[in-house]
Amino acid sequence: MNTNQADAPMMRAMVLESAKSQLIEKNLPRPKPRQGQILVQVCACAVCRTDLQVADGDLPHPNLPLILGHEVVGRVVEAGKDAERFKLGARVGIPWLGWTCGECRYCRSGRENLCEKAKFNGYTLEGGYAEYMVTDEQFCFAIPESYSDVHAAPLLCAGLIGYRSLVKAGDAERLGIYGFGAAAHIVCQIAKHQGRKIFAFTRPGDDKAQKFALSLGAVWAGDSKTQPPEQLDAAIIFASSGELVPQALRAVAPGGTVVCGGIHMSDIPSFPYDILWRERTVCSVANLTRRDGEEFMTLASTFPIKTSVQTFPFREANEALTHLRTGQLQGAAVLTMP
Repeated sequence: MNTNQADAPMMRAMVLESAKSQLIEKNLPRPKPRQGQILVQVCACAVCRTDLQVADGDLPHPNLPLILGHEVVGRVVEAGKDAERFKLGARVGIPWLGWTCGECRYCRSGRENLCEKAKFNGYTLEGGYAEYMVTDEQFCFAIPESYSDVHAAPLLCAGLIGYRSLVKAGDAERLGIYGFGAAAHIVCQIAKHQGRKIFAFTRPGDDKAQKFALSLGAVWAGDSKTQPPEQLDAAIIFASSGELVPQALRAVAPGGTVVCGGIHMSDIPSFPYDILWRERTVCSVANLTRRDGEEFMTLASTFPIKTSVQTFPFREANEALTHLRTGQLQGAAVLTMP
């Protein structure tokens, strides 16, 4: 965290100083955009499960002390040298992927999400739990005007990673979704729009989440330990429990795919080869590409995705993380700036 700007204007930020600790509100020098960067005044920042995993120490090597947040909607207030993509005052969205090298075999083959030198907002780069943040303009997206700042924020990760997970599921007609949180509630709407049948799996006894899934178009909702009434063509797991992988494999038909949509998952227990046999597939989703973002934002502008949000004032970031940790959210938590 660069604090060596004694003459710079100040800003407030919620800072993670060490893993498994509370975020601390601090006054910090407002960052200056460098070449190719823009300074964004943050309007809203959604709270992602990845933020929680960084704060809880589940993800290794964060750049501590750190400002979390990678589902950011804000306005461009300053541009660095050669940053000409967005005009001052333009509204932009800032996602998880913050920079790639552009030179490795992954970047050159359209797989920049796998770049080994990649940097990530709110993890190895400063994020959006602050009044301002700087970011590389090439990794930002224009936000469809039909979405308010608060309702657009979850699109920047829950939407984007959910969309990439849905693409990995192929043309599955019968789609299972395990873990009905922020990403799932967006994917469910897209899948219904595409004419698919959605089967929602929630924590055992979570009637509220099951009713929420049904209200968004799921044809069936039950707990994650229950087999669905029909065999699935594919399943997406957004929950971080590795125990769900064998459960999902048992639920998909031969030739089906199980997509693990989270950046972190607990260990997958051993399972009999029989539930993988007959060309079932297990795959993971890693990060996103800028192409994913452009495709998803175009899709989001063609029909209204209704993001369900619970807002928290900027200073209540710790409370928002606690709500996420304890399963008290329906949809996504979003921090709002004063």
